[in-house]
Order: sequence, then structure tokens, then C-alpha cells
Amino acid sequence: MSAETRIDRFLAKANELTASFTSHVAATSKIKPQTSNIKPDPLPVVACYCATFLKPEMWHIYRQIKALRRVSPIVIAQKRENSGRFPFDKIDVVPKPALHFVRRLWFRQLRDKPWRISASELRALRNILERSKSRLLHIYFGHIAAHLLPLVRAWPNPSIVSFHGADVMVDMNKPAYRETTRQMLDAVKLVLVRSESLRRAVVDLGCDDKKVEVQRSGIPLDEFRFRERNFVAGAEWRFVQAGRLIEKKGLPVTLRAFARFLRQYPDSTLTIAGEGPLLGQLQALARQLKIDKRVSFTGFISQEQLRDVYYTSHIFLHPSETGSDGNQEGIPNSMLESMASGLPVFATRHGGIPEAIESGVSGVLVPEHDHEELARALLSAAREPDFLSRIAHAGAGVVRERFDLRMQAQRLEDVYLRTIGRGD
Repeated sequence: MSAETRIDRFLAKANELTASFTSHVAATSKIKPQTSNIKPDPLPVVACYCATFLKPEMWHIYRQIKALRRVSPIVIAQKRENSGRFPFDKIDVVPKPALHFVRRLWFRQLRDKPWRISASELRALRNILERSKSRLLHIYFGHIAAHLLPLVRAWPNPSIVSFHGADVMVDMNKPAYRETTRQMLDAVKLVLVRSESLRRAVVDLGCDDKKVEVQRSGIPLDEFRFRERNFVAGAEWRFVQAGRLIEKKGLPVTLRAFARFLRQYPDSTLTIAGEGPLLGQLQALARQLKIDKRVSFTGFISQEQLRDVYYTSHIFLHPSETGSDGNQEGIPNSMLESMASGLPVFATRHGGIPEAIESGVSGVLVPEHDHEELARALLSAAREPDFLSRIAHAGAGVVRERFDLRMQAQRLEDVYLRTIGRGD
């Protein structure tokens, strides 16, 4: 017997013992499993799997699930976070087994493969799906669906997966990861992506083009109502960028372009809303550029606070770029929110951004990595308040026509009902 086979059997036995112990504790003590009291629902039940429900930057997922009316969504997660920010009643938590870290190490470090759920996790997940009478499983993020491949194969009802950006490219240079993703794409019934750019990327991974549909992010227009800005030449310009502080957001380009802009408009300010691993580097760059007194790093802020920042700003920046790990944008949600609120957007020709912005018409697009071009575009626009007003109105119109939350939720319901064989 090979060492690999022996370790696989050890992990399987360890997971069985962990599950048995957990069941014994739940039965003999006051500890109860983390499950919801799911009752029969006249609407078809759709189970939404999101490994962490929810991280602060996942407002788009929460909005999408909460906007559903013609199906009854339940949520399955490995862990629950930020429950005050994202309240939801119908949720079951299936935590990682105690020895998950060993399993993950074995798959990722020793076998260089994506890990998959254990037998005990598979049983727990199937029990929830059967007890809730779920008709469809929607798995958020492609790499999570790869981990759940045993469930997708074992459960008789259809599963769909949605890709959101990073999950299309990260680790796809590794043959075993790419092959597992291809197997997952073969096994699911349907693949949803947020942009045409992501559709092309998923097809390049080996997915049947006929399986892939574009499902746009939805913006709650009643929460981000259009407000006219006062674009007066020579004013104190207020810029904002919102999102995770990670490589693909192009934040060093933002800082360098803003530094150039400050030479002509020294009273201007830049607000960067969000958290992430690059915070220290970005703060150091701001000091190096001697603009740290004009730049505010707010961290993650509430939706209400973010709207206030939008409404007191003049221009939204989002110079996205492809990360060194292949990470790309779909269409950034914060960009769409800002457009809906009436902010003109200056971004890059990257990922799905050109699907929302026509440069010179509904925003301004510059090449990736080019802070000089971004600065020139900003300085030029600062002398043309009518141009800024025009692209702000056009950008808001694009969001109303293509990214309205109600319309996108109805389209998603159509997808669900068609996939389970109902035309309600």
C-alpha cells in the first residue's frame, strides 16, 4: 500500500471519528448543531453555498440573495461572519472538520491539488439539502465549487456555480487545479459570470460556451440615488476610491496620479475606503509622495457612510489592473454604485469595466498601470465641468438600464426556475 493511500485512509478515518464525536457531544450535552429551523416552503427552495457568510466586501451577494422573490433561498456556509451587518435567518453552518488543516496541507502542499470536502462533510451537506427539499444548489465562487465537486457529483439535483473575478484565474497555471476546475465545469448544470470578459476566461478553462451565462451585479438604485454635483473649475476637488486594498485595484496608480493632480490643485483630497493587505505599503507610498496629509484611509465603512462619501465627492477613481497572480476584475460593484449616485468615473481598460463604461461618453478609461495618462485625463476634465456633468449623467443611465438590482434578481430567478424545470 502506498504512503499516499495510507494517509488518505487515515484522514478519512479521522474525519469519521470527528463527526462521531461531534454527534455524541450534541446528543449528550446542551450543545446543539448550528442549523436553522427550515420549514416546508411553497416556493421552490434554492440552496446558496457561500463558504464565509459574509465578508464585508460581499454586499453584492447579500443583495442578490435578499432580492429573490419567486424562489425561497437558504444559505449553507462553513462559517458565519458579520451577522449584524448581514442578517439572515435560513442558514446552516457546516464547519470545517477538526483535522481540515491536515487535509488541506496534504492536498495543497504534498499533492499540489485543490482539496475536496471529506466524506463526513458530504453527508452533512446532503442531509441539509434533502431536509430543506432544495431543488437547486448555487455555489458562489468557482474555487469553492471545485472543493465541493464530490457534492456536485453525488447530489441528484442540479448545481450551478457563479464566478466573480479572482476565482477564474488564480492558481490556473497549475495543471491539477486547472483539471479539477474543468471537471467541476463539466459536472455543474450552468455557469454564471459577471461580465463578458469572465465568460471568455471561463470558456478558455474548457467550459462549454453554451453553459455560460452573464448574470450582472445588481445595484439597489433606491439606495444610490442620482445627485447632481457642482463641478466648478478651480474648486477643492474631492476624489474617492472604494474596495479591497489588493493589487488588482491599482491603488499605487491612484496615489501617483493624485500626486500629479495636487501640483495644480493643492487643496484637493483623496479618500480610500476599504481594508486589505496593501494598507501599509499604500500609506508608505503616500508619505513618500508627500501627499499623506491629503489622503484619508478610512478602512471598511458602512454602506451609509460610503454613500455620504460618494455624495460629498466629485470623481471616483478605479484604475484596475491584472494582478501578478492573474487576478482580474469582473465589473467592480463600488464603481457601479458610484456611477448610480452621480459620480463620474475614471478607470482603466481592464476586465469587464469597458462593458459598463464607454470612454468619453459614460466615463473615462485609460490604459492599465499608466498614472501619467490618468493624471492628464483628470487635469483636463477639471477644466471642463460640463464634460464631467455629461459623463456623470450617462454613467448613471447605464447603471439604471443594465445593473438595476430588481431587474437582475428577476433574471436570476428566471435562470433558477428554468434550471429546475419550472416556468413560474
